[in-house]
Amino acid sequence: MRSVPAPRATETVCRPAPGPPRRWLEAQFRPSWNVPPTRRILGAVENEDGIRTLDLYRWGLIPSWTKDVTKVRNTFNARAERAAAAPTFRAPFKRQRALIPADSFLEWSGAGTNRQPHLFERTDGELLIFAGVWDHWKDPARGDRDDAWIRTCTIITTDAGVDMGQIHNRMPVILEADRWDRWLDRSLDDSDELEAMLQPAPAGTITHRPVSRSFGSIANDGPQLLDLPVET
Repeated sequence: MRSVPAPRATETVCRPAPGPPRRWLEAQFRPSWNVPPTRRILGAVENEDGIRTLDLYRWGLIPSWTKDVTKVRNTFNARAERAAAAPTFRAPFKRQRALIPADSFLEWSGAGTNRQPHLFERTDGELLIFAGVWDHWKDPARGDRDDAWIRTCTIITTDAGVDMGQIHNRMPVILEADRWDRWLDRSLDDSDELEAMLQPAPAGTITHRPVSRSFGSIANDGPQLLDLPVET
């Protein structure tokens, strides 16, 4: 996944809120062109006053009830068909939904030495807004420190749409702007309505191109990744 600058994400998914600009967020967050799970990413949620706020979330949801975080694995994605009922995601799905902005995402085709990464972006050049859920977990090792509570999130996936070009059988749920309000609405707990939003993107929503295998190492980051020649 490729993250986006905080100001652009704010302009896209957040309503104007009172108070000074969130300079602390811009100072703590740096865009990345090769984001791995457990890295902090941006997420927008709606507070009780109906105002959207942008914050940092660890990518890989840790349920609030978890006692041993070492046993929490593979929670960076939640399957759309199971999220409403799965113990890890059930409570956040009802009340703690999020919009996750990104410029692009990556999927791989092939196997072994023939594996090839593909970069997916919106055809219209706008941000991708993924459906997500979030939770907060208190790290017992941090005691009563201000940073003891850790916000975490997951991105919901669904069956691949035609734009995936058979590169992968899953894709992140991409929400269009007319669904953002309902997805974030804390009073909405109708699982049928929520699950109906979690569909593959319509044909023509995204496009893709092959990119360098350098994306395969999280040690590689920066805009230059997008311009590296594609290996043959």
